[in-house]
Amino acid sequence: MANEFHDVDQLLCSKADLASELQQESAGLSARVVEAFLEVPRHLFVPVFYREESGLRLPWRADDFADDSWLREVYANRALVIEVDGVHAEDAAPGGFRGGVATSTAALPGLTADMLDALDVRPGDRVLEIGTGTGHTTALLCHLAGAATVTSIDRAERLVTAARTRLGEAGFAPTVVQADGADGHPAGAPYDRIIATGEVRRIPRAWLDQCAPGGLVVAPVAGAVARLTKPADGRAVGRFLPRPVASGPGCPAVESDPRVLDDPAFAFWAGLHLLGTSRELPDLEAAHKSWLTHNRPRREWFTLDAGPEAQRVTYAAPDGTTLSWDL
Repeated sequence: MANEFHDVDQLLCSKADLASELQQESAGLSARVVEAFLEVPRHLFVPVFYREESGLRLPWRADDFADDSWLREVYANRALVIEVDGVHAEDAAPGGFRGGVATSTAALPGLTADMLDALDVRPGDRVLEIGTGTGHTTALLCHLAGAATVTSIDRAERLVTAARTRLGEAGFAPTVVQADGADGHPAGAPYDRIIATGEVRRIPRAWLDQCAPGGLVVAPVAGAVARLTKPADGRAVGRFLPRPVASGPGCPAVESDPRVLDDPAFAFWAGLHLLGTSRELPDLEAAHKSWLTHNRPRREWFTLDAGPEAQRVTYAAPDGTTLSWDL
């Protein structure tokens, strides 16, 4: 297996450095989540990833380097590109290629940690993960809940097969299934916890149906991560986490006009307006003025009410004004 040559002390130091950084970044991070990052090996799930050098996308393998630079990179608090234009890093020629758009990544550890903390997984919880990816987050969920009650699905057969193998190598045997994430996995329902690793425009009906009453759903929606609780009436309601996801529906347009980027929290507000809102704004500068007028609201000040038929983001201003956006 790749990576076996790495010194155990180097590995332990790299994992400890990442765990320490995650703790410093999120002061309230659960000790159980930190422990999961210490115990679960990330390098087993990302044996090859892309790095950029002189305009080239080059696959970077553990055995390409005799020192610990590869290991340090794997355990850095950053997302790792594992697929470009549908070409997985493990399938890329050693010389790489120019250009291309990242189509799959190993998630940013800090974001994963925040999402797992929000998910509040307890031993024995029935967990559904939407988007297996590399399998690293699946392994973290197995550590937190116990592999016997974890189900992970992904539409990509290649990712499912590789993740299942690497989970076994790490000592975990969850249920890993190739399926469309929007459909969930009804065979294992109901679930106490549902987590999605990829952004969705709105919470799919299947997730609402498959979440047990009182259960939690954590998923990126509209450029931010929502943490929702399911009451008995079949809806899921809650708020957004402070940390943004890598991109949202408003981010590309916001970046095209740097004059309005006084605060990165504005991207969420702009993204909601670009989705189509209850208030028509002529452009991003008008949206920025509106954001300032409403006291520069941040993601965590917004609520999401996700029902089977209608889903709405709401902001209640200090002056009693309420703004809402239908998803």
